[in-house]
Amino acid sequence: MANDKKQILGHVLACGTQIMWGATFVSTKVLLKYFLPVEVLFTRAVLAFLALLIFYPHHLKLKNPRQELAFAGAGLFGIVMYFMLENTALTMTYASNVGIIVACAPFFVAVIAGIFFKNEKSGIYFYIGFVVAIAGVILISLNGQKNFQLNPMGDGLAFIAMISWGCYSTLIKKIGEWDYPTVAVTRRIYFYGILFLIPVLIQQKASWKPELMMKPEVLSNFLFLGLFASAVGFLLWNLSTKWIGAVKTSVYIYVSPVVTVVLSMLVLHEKMTVVSVIGSALIFVGLVISQKRKPTGDGV
Repeated sequence: MANDKKQILGHVLACGTQIMWGATFVSTKVLLKYFLPVEVLFTRAVLAFLALLIFYPHHLKLKNPRQELAFAGAGLFGIVMYFMLENTALTMTYASNVGIIVACAPFFVAVIAGIFFKNEKSGIYFYIGFVVAIAGVILISLNGQKNFQLNPMGDGLAFIAMISWGCYSTLIKKIGEWDYPTVAVTRRIYFYGILFLIPVLIQQKASWKPELMMKPEVLSNFLFLGLFASAVGFLLWNLSTKWIGAVKTSVYIYVSPVVTVVLSMLVLHEKMTVVSVIGSALIFVGLVISQKRKPTGDGV
């Protein structure tokens, strides 16, 4: 595929993935009525791994054994730490706080990726877009609230989750340079994610009741999270990162709050407020500005 087509498709895949991930909050919320956060995460990870194994059953032979550390790190930071820290943060602080901090992920990705990759350094447009988009996220997240309250522990965990996502994105960028099949790469990352989740399952004394797994709402939401949001979602996200870079891909995280607003209106029949419309518009403007190319002479 021509490089220009890869660039365009990379942006489409990143945006589409975030639209799909924006719907995972509803599914996860349903499942948390029946299961622990780690049980939900482990189940969706196993389903994703099995789906990718069936789709691409070929063994991935690494060119250098030391590359295994990057796959293990991606599984630890992207599958385990990010989701566990974010879910735990949601139990300790306001969802609006977590939403605002999560939307700062592109900044963390830009900083971490910029340290390790010269071609991932961000120019002035990225940071202008970041400020505009975050203003929109804040409007959406605090819509209807009388004040903004901090929770040091919960907000701190959400902050660490964003650093974890930055580390994951940087590792995916590095793995992408080795030119392995993206399906096999994603499957191997999930393998390590599952491996690192086992001690957490034991520590929290996790258990699955068969009668609960057979409930239509449980089964359907697990299938959505495991097969689509996890297997397909991470596959497309990793492919996008490989084609357009970690920073450009991460900017599409701004799309999630807009998806949440739209789904709340369509599924939960909530009203679209003026504040939500303004916030969504700011996010869109910030996204466009962030993707502008740096002018000649404006850094590397």
